Amino acid sequence: MWWLGMFAAGIGVLVPGLTGRRIGVLAGAALFIVATAVMAYVRRGRYTALARSAARAGKHDVLQDRAVAVRNWRRGHRWWLLLAFLAALGSAFAVPAAGGMLLAGCGAGLRLKAAWLGRRERDGNALLWVRVDWLDGQGGRPAGKAVKAYRSTGIAAGDAAPGGARRRTAALV
Repeated sequence: MWWLGMFAAGIGVLVPGLTGRRIGVLAGAALFIVATAVMAYVRRGRYTALARSAARAGKHDVLQDRAVAVRNWRRGHRWWLLLAFLAALGSAFAVPAAGGMLLAGCGAGLRLKAAWLGRRERDGNALLWVRVDWLDGQGGRPAGKAVKAYRSTGIAAGDAAPGGARRRTAALV
């Protein structure tokens, strides 16, 4: 979402729009800040409650690698991302760059939420997972109604680092 928003904002600056570039960019900056704050803080209580009740992952729990989860999420949401990008581009004719900066703010807020969750995982010394059968068909909603509790594993499990980032391995010399 971040890159789509930045690309749409960059294209949006090229269009003069109805309100003018200055007002569009200032409105976009305000929308960026608000969207970042909202996306970073919304549903934190649900994440905290699920993390507090996390059970140790059992032998029969199916947990996905990070790359598979990201691929499934992108496949399930590709049309929504495309529509959001097109809406951000279209809004540039009214308020230049504002729609793109709003989309970029949503992406930045989600990144901040992932960093917050990663800090919680490092502090608890356990990775938090969602069982695959509790996810919806689009590969999303890690704190949705279908998710009853998280599963936890040790910090070295899987290919994910705390917060869902890719695990960095030391290069062989």
